[in-house]
Amino acid sequence: MTSANFEFIKALVYQSSGIVLGLHKKEMVYSRLSRRLRVLKLSDFDQYCDYLSNHKPEEFSHFINAITTNLTSFFRERHHFDFLKSTLIPRILSRSNNNKRIRIWSAGCSSGEEAYSIAMTLAPNFPTQKWDFKILATDLDSNMLAKAKTAVYSEQALQGIDPQQIRQGFNLNKRTKQYKVKPDIQNLVHFRRLNLLENWPMRGTFDAIFCRNVVIYFDNQTKNNLIRRYAQLLEPHGYLFLGHSETLSREISEFNPLGHTIYQRKE
Repeated sequence: MTSANFEFIKALVYQSSGIVLGLHKKEMVYSRLSRRLRVLKLSDFDQYCDYLSNHKPEEFSHFINAITTNLTSFFRERHHFDFLKSTLIPRILSRSNNNKRIRIWSAGCSSGEEAYSIAMTLAPNFPTQKWDFKILATDLDSNMLAKAKTAVYSEQALQGIDPQQIRQGFNLNKRTKQYKVKPDIQNLVHFRRLNLLENWPMRGTFDAIFCRNVVIYFDNQTKNNLIRRYAQLLEPHGYLFLGHSETLSREISEFNPLGHTIYQRKE
């Protein structure tokens, strides 16, 4: 991979997804895209960059899927789920009896663990016979979304979860030793492919938005624009959850920080 190849790939990734690839990511890009060269039977990155330019409709999804990072786990950053229990659930339950609509967005949902964790945390309090409760889960990577929709996970993926929580949220396939999210939980989550930098089809507002370990890959302007768009889609006093290494810049005035990378939209 030449410097020109990397600059071409870097620019294309930024233009399409807002992800900033520093020079320290060159080896990672080389490793991940080398698989595409083997699949396409191309001999070098000059050929791959030409192929990508001339066959974008066919290749671009594979290209983005290879580049994006998908690291997630069930109940990751558990303090966020404790906050759902201690603060969000009572707040929703105290609302007017006429308002039975609940919407949560998991933006950058990867293979689904975050969205299902949210569902498992909230579902016991909001039976669907009485509540209009839905979780939107979006990601750029179509491969991860396909995995998420199956709702099937290995025993290793469930390590660290309380055994009672596993019994409540999963069914074990004794033959394959794999766990499948129970249907009443799975049905709450609706997966869609979405590029966060493009137009969003959603029109209604959300009670909470999870966007964890996503904006860390963006430059400051892209991050700020995205955070302001989230504010427009949140209910007044709705909550935004970021990853443990992410913060809002001083230029963002739409939120009050609550600690532990939890932010509340100002009225």
